[in-house]
Amino acid sequence: MKTELPASPTDAPNWFKSSYSAGNGGDCVEVAATPTSVHVRDSKHTDGPVLTVGQGQWAAFVRMTARG
Repeated sequence: MKTELPASPTDAPNWFKSSYSAGNGGDCVEVAATPTSVHVRDSKHTDGPVLTVGQGQWAAFVRMTARG
């Protein structure tokens, strides 16, 4: 697990806000997938830290939360 993004602007991922995020400015996350990893950040602090996990780790997380 890492907490930084690629340095090159051309490698910058496309960010998507969670569909669970409310429109009232509350708790929101954004996710960006690359071929090898998934990045997660706070949508209110886009220049803040980024959590980076592997595709397999992300898939396991999504499966676990879907059982809910």
